[in-house]
Amino acid sequence: MSNNILNLQPTNVWKFFYEICQIPRPSKKEDKIMAYLMEKGKSFGLETLQDEAGNVLIRKPATKGKEHITPIVFQSHADMVCESNSAFDFENNAIEPWIDGEWVRAKGTTLGADDGIGMAIALALLEDKTIEHGAIECLFTVDEESGMTGAFGLKSGFMNGKMLLNLDSEDEGQFFIGCAGGKSTTITIENKRRSIPKELTNAFEIKVKGLKGGHSGDDINKGRGNAIKILNRVLYYALYHYNVALSTINGGKLHNAIAREASAIVLVEDKFKSLLQAYVKEFNQIVKNEYFTTDSGVEITISEVARPKDILDDYIASDLIDALYACPHGVIAMAQDIENFVETSTNLASIKMEGNQIKIITSQRSSVESKKEDVGNMVEAVFGMIDADIESSDGYPGWTPNPKSVVLDTLRQAYKNLYQKEPAVLAIHAGLECGLISEKYPDMDMISYGPTLRDVHSPDERLLIVTVQQVWDLTKEFLKILK
Repeated sequence: MSNNILNLQPTNVWKFFYEICQIPRPSKKEDKIMAYLMEKGKSFGLETLQDEAGNVLIRKPATKGKEHITPIVFQSHADMVCESNSAFDFENNAIEPWIDGEWVRAKGTTLGADDGIGMAIALALLEDKTIEHGAIECLFTVDEESGMTGAFGLKSGFMNGKMLLNLDSEDEGQFFIGCAGGKSTTITIENKRRSIPKELTNAFEIKVKGLKGGHSGDDINKGRGNAIKILNRVLYYALYHYNVALSTINGGKLHNAIAREASAIVLVEDKFKSLLQAYVKEFNQIVKNEYFTTDSGVEITISEVARPKDILDDYIASDLIDALYACPHGVIAMAQDIENFVETSTNLASIKMEGNQIKIITSQRSSVESKKEDVGNMVEAVFGMIDADIESSDGYPGWTPNPKSVVLDTLRQAYKNLYQKEPAVLAIHAGLECGLISEKYPDMDMISYGPTLRDVHSPDERLLIVTVQQVWDLTKEFLKILK
C-alpha cells in the first residue's frame, strides 16, 4: 500500500518523500538521513557541504542567463517528531505512508511530513534540470524539533544566499513572515520512596488515553485536553477524598507536543476501593462532556494491578499533585494587534519518574519576549513553592516580520499568477528556525510556506495530497518570475 504514493503528482517530489520515510531520523539521531542527503547532493553532481553542527548545504549554480538573480536558500529540517499509538522503533524502522482518500498518513505513527515534505521539495528542485533559476542553496538542518541545535550551530558565511524560503509551514495559501520565540522550564523533584502501609491493600492503575495531542504551538488554542492535567485532576480529588497513596506517575513524551497519554499507580484502603472506582467512572463521563467537541476520544480507565513494592513519600506526593494542578497550561494571552492569533502560551509537556528523580518538562512560547519570560516565571513560581530544582533554558528568539520583504512580494505575485487570489500573510505561534537564522544572517529576507498538514506531532499527522502539487507549482513560478 505504501508504494501508492509513488503514483501521486508531482512524482519527483513524492519519490523523494517515500525515500525519506524509509530512513530513521529522530531528533539528535539524524546520522542516517544526513548521510542520505550528502549522497544525493553528490549524485546530482553538486557542491555538498556539512558543517560542525551536522547541517547539510547543497549548492546548485544558476542556469544560463539567470546568474544575476539574488541567490536563494530553500531551508527545511531533517529530523521528525516520533510519536506512535503502540511500541515502534523509530531508530531502526521505516515509516509506512499510505493514502487515505485525499490525505497521506502513516500506519500508527507520526508521518514525518513535518518536515520530510519540505526536504522532498528541496531535493526535487536540486535534481530537476528543466527549471530555470538563479543560484540555489538547499539547507537541511538537524534537531529542529528538540532544541534547534542545528540552527543554533549555524555559522555566518556558510550560506551565500540573500533570500530564504523556509519549507516548514502547514497551511497551503498561507505565508508566514514572523514567529514566536520559545523556551523550556524543567523541574526536578526527588523521587523519595517509602514502604507501603499494610492497610493500603488495593493497587490500581489509572490511565488517560485517546486524546489528539498535537503541536504545542499550532494546536494550543484548539481546546484539546492535556493528559497530565486531566490525570492530575483525578489524583487531586482521590488524594483529598480517599486518602490514596501515589506510587508512580508518567505522562507525555515531547516538549513541543501536547500530552496525549498519562498514567499513575495508586494504592487505597478497602473502605475506599469501590468509591475510587465509581469516581473514576463518573469523572470519565465529566471529561467526555467537557471535550465532546475538541477531544471526544478521551478515555479514563481504572484497573487493578499487582501491589508495587513502594510508594512516593506522602509529603512529596501531595506537593507534586498540588503543583501540577496549579501549573498553567494552554493559551495565556491573545495578540492585541492580530485577530485570533495566540501571543503567549505554555505547555505542560511531560512528567517522568527516572530513578531517584521526577522530571517535569514544560515549554513556553510568545511573540513578545517579555511575555515569554513572564509565563516562564509563572511556572517557576508554582514549583518554587515546593522542594524542587528548576532550570530554565535561554530558549530561541522570535522572528520579527519585515514589511519591505522582496521575497514576500515575489511569492505573493507568484501565488496570484497561479490562483488569481491573494494568499494570507500571517505570523505563526509555533517556533521556526527563521528567528535563529536571522541572528546569524541579519540581512536575510525570509518567508515560510508549505503544503497543508494536520495533527502534526501526533500519530494522526496527515498531509493533504493536492497541496503538494500546489506548493511545487508555486515554487517553480516563484523562480520563474524572480528578477
